[in-house]
Amino acid sequence: MKSFCSKTSFLLLAILFSTNCLDIEAQQCQSSGRIRGRKPPPGQCNRDNDSDCCKQGHMYTTYKCSPQVSGQTKAYLTLNGFQKGGDGGAPCECDNQYHSDDTPVVALSTGWFNKKSRCLNNITISANGRSVVAMVVDECDSTMGCDSDHDYQPPCRNNIVDASKAVWEALGVPHDSWGGLDITWSDA
Repeated sequence: MKSFCSKTSFLLLAILFSTNCLDIEAQQCQSSGRIRGRKPPPGQCNRDNDSDCCKQGHMYTTYKCSPQVSGQTKAYLTLNGFQKGGDGGAPCECDNQYHSDDTPVVALSTGWFNKKSRCLNNITISANGRSVVAMVVDECDSTMGCDSDHDYQPPCRNNIVDASKAVWEALGVPHDSWGGLDITWSDA
């Protein structure tokens, strides 16, 4: 009987421990809040590359984190203009420069951008049976949005790789399909 109780106690402890670990893992990237959308002043939201503008009263989820990075991190590729006057808005966070649409560059969601730790480093993006190496030059802000600093665009989701046209070209995605694509990426 003692052996049965010891084995049962051990099994219950193991189950409790693993359940607790799963719960902790699931909590690693929870929403950090919500912001209420404000209607952009006329001409203040840049619609290049089919960018969204904030909607008055709509609630947008914010994140301070992104999913854990692995050898093949799942993400959603979006299209961004990094040139002056493009929908990226201000110069890039990493180097305070604008970048040509012909250069493979990206902005990462806040958690992956990780307080500039990936600045000017390369990542490998894979999709559509192809891969491309791109340099991280900016943050796709997951914590803020719907204000003049963010061109009145909503906050980014926490799993975004926002890429220049050169990245989309290198992946061989037809132009009429540019804008959103499931991808994987890794540090190069």
